[in-house]
Amino acid sequence: MNHQLELAYIGLEVTDPGALGALLTDVVGLVPGETATDGSATFRNDGRTRRVFVQEGSRDDCSVLAFEAVDDEAFEKVAASLEAAGFPLTEGDREEAVARGVDRLVHTESPWRLRFELVQGLAVAETPFSSNLVKGGFQTDGVGAGHTAIAVTSFEDSERLLLDGLGMVQSDWIETEIMDGIELEVRFYHCNERHHSIAVAKLPLDLGKSLHHFQVETNDRDDVGFAFDRAWSGGLEFANGLGLHDNEGAFSFYVTSPAGFLVEVGYGTKKVYAPWDGNRRYDSISRWGHQPIPRS
Repeated sequence: MNHQLELAYIGLEVTDPGALGALLTDVVGLVPGETATDGSATFRNDGRTRRVFVQEGSRDDCSVLAFEAVDDEAFEKVAASLEAAGFPLTEGDREEAVARGVDRLVHTESPWRLRFELVQGLAVAETPFSSNLVKGGFQTDGVGAGHTAIAVTSFEDSERLLLDGLGMVQSDWIETEIMDGIELEVRFYHCNERHHSIAVAKLPLDLGKSLHHFQVETNDRDDVGFAFDRAWSGGLEFANGLGLHDNEGAFSFYVTSPAGFLVEVGYGTKKVYAPWDGNRRYDSISRWGHQPIPRS
């Protein structure tokens, strides 16, 4: 496995940071971190200082997506590949790096209407990670914060960034009909042992937002069920109830955030290996479950 990158953190700009923060802590089980120097609220799911940061604004969408290079050599190699793929990089200043909690940062505009950051040295928190709600913790060691799914109307630029720029490998893809006559295609990409750190969904129309969902993965299957119960007791809206994904093998559910994008809590995502020979087409998103759950 050519392990050069891990998903470092996701930045969210929302109109109601307090409501989103309550979802992340009281339902998902993330732990609040220290407020960043730029005023962002930060959230942890492991020993790093932040894996999610939230700023107030009108987007109600992802604003920043960052991947961390595992060492100096990987950082330089990936940075050169991004430039060669047509994604010019700007060096972040010291103030930006401190706000993100990293030693080094470069950024470029992604095809997804959000800023892409390549970082190195995401800081370790002063206190060990412990969640009162997720006793088993989250799976991040060697695979990063979780995964994201981005909605696009064209694959070409996305694949240029992911395959040529970041050196990712396609894990597999789904082609299925989601409504009468409406086709959905989703492609999944890995950069370490996690089945995918990012998925790109090709949609027939522009939704006006980039982030479909971001996912965190628990180490204990029961912690998914406990999170589901908390969401149910809180009267939250489920985009998809409990189910099992066919291609990646994850047991999960999706809750709709106050900002409109989804948050997935999952367990048991399959690991990939090198050389990867599982790149094939699936014709369904879920083996079972994941149906919408009406609350009225």
